Amino acid sequence: MGKKVPTREEAFELLKKHNKEDALIKHALAVEAVMAQFAEKFGEDIEKWRVVGLIHDVDYEKYPDQHCLEAREILTEEGWPEDYIRAVQSHGWKICCDVEPIEKMEKVLYTIDELTGLITATALLRPSKSVLDLKTKSVKKKWKQKNFAAGVKREVIEEGAQLLGMEISEIIEESIKGMQKVAAELGLKGNL
Repeated sequence: MGKKVPTREEAFELLKKHNKEDALIKHALAVEAVMAQFAEKFGEDIEKWRVVGLIHDVDYEKYPDQHCLEAREILTEEGWPEDYIRAVQSHGWKICCDVEPIEKMEKVLYTIDELTGLITATALLRPSKSVLDLKTKSVKKKWKQKNFAAGVKREVIEEGAQLLGMEISEIIEESIKGMQKVAAELGLKGNL
């Protein structure tokens, strides 16, 4: 008997079991939404991509120094399929683990994980405090300011874009679209 496919509900429960910090939950929801956006764009399994996006930082709050390594332990214990576990681990490639993103789903997760943080920071700086009226060019402008959202690893996003064979602008645009769909849950609806 193969391992069962985890549902979105199961992923969210597991995420909340291991993470209590509001910012981490919102980050997971942002990554989930962007993964769904790209899955739709590429004609891939939207549910699977969403679940991987939602659970990608399952170990981060409790094990920041073992990030992506503890995730394997947690997800294996829960009976998750290997391709989900591998995808989760691959977003930490060259940062905290050596699992290289090979599948398209893995490459997208690797690319957009950091980017959602830059988009959130850019949206919160706007007069509207909203992602709903955010434009790609605003994010690109902030991208160039290295001291803005300095924790965002822009080189990871660039490398991911190369892996995907996509322009950064297109990746930013798709990521914004994904996050706009869940703006309220992310606290990024603002005062529009």
